[in-house]
Amino acid sequence: MSQYFEDFDLDSISTSRSRTVTEADIVNFAGLSGDFIELHVSAAYAAKGPFGKRIAHGALVFSISTGLTVQSTKIDDTVIAFYGIDKLRFTRPVFIGDTIHVVKKVIGKEQKGADRGVVTFETKVLNQDGQTVIIYTDKLLVKART
Repeated sequence: MSQYFEDFDLDSISTSRSRTVTEADIVNFAGLSGDFIELHVSAAYAAKGPFGKRIAHGALVFSISTGLTVQSTKIDDTVIAFYGIDKLRFTRPVFIGDTIHVVKKVIGKEQKGADRGVVTFETKVLNQDGQTVIIYTDKLLVKART
């Protein structure tokens, strides 16, 4: 059963399942996005850089977080649109082999007419050590019960 606007409770927290970031993810994302920055795709270059090895694209990790969110929520039939994102920060690098998951907290709700509303989340992407690698505020426009 899908969640409607009224079903989201302020301060409720949900946690996604986890997913390991692979070399294939990075290679495929570079090809898809055209972002071939050597920090992501060159082991020799990255070894001399600030992290000592290749890191995943921040946009890739963000994209994975949206997929993990969709897989862990019940909004297939009620989501109308991704309404926006604010305060996106990449706080730690994600390396090949890191396992990430998403924790979302409902921090706001705004009715947008009788049939819909915007739900605002504080979203954190954490690695296998519980360290936050990305934090952002995002909004979904979802159906309300009429």
